[in-house]
Amino acid sequence: MTSNASIDTSAPIKITDSAQVQLKRLYEEKHVPEGHGLRVGIKGGGCSGFSYILGFDEKKEKDDEYQIGELTVYMEKSHALYLIGIEIDWLDGLNNRGFIFNNPNAKETCGCGTSFSA
Repeated sequence: MTSNASIDTSAPIKITDSAQVQLKRLYEEKHVPEGHGLRVGIKGGGCSGFSYILGFDEKKEKDDEYQIGELTVYMEKSHALYLIGIEIDWLDGLNNRGFIFNNPNAKETCGCGTSFSA
């Protein structure tokens, strides 16, 4: 996906094997350009205060870069406070299908599971 001499392999987040499979599938299906990695982050908004960001993007100046399995992951340094220890998983059940975020830093989460307060 991309190469850089300052890649940290001790990522502060975990992406389960099933989530990695789905992310790799999306990367290939969406024909993500070379040099783009997985962006994990947060933004203000959502019913609980913050919403998760999960998508493909180029590395930016404020990003840390991690290698998780075959994925190159970019995360803005200031987002780490809210994301350290988070697990991103893929759920494929009868009632729910999609990425879920298990965040130990969240004080409250909403019913949809995509926003939280810290």
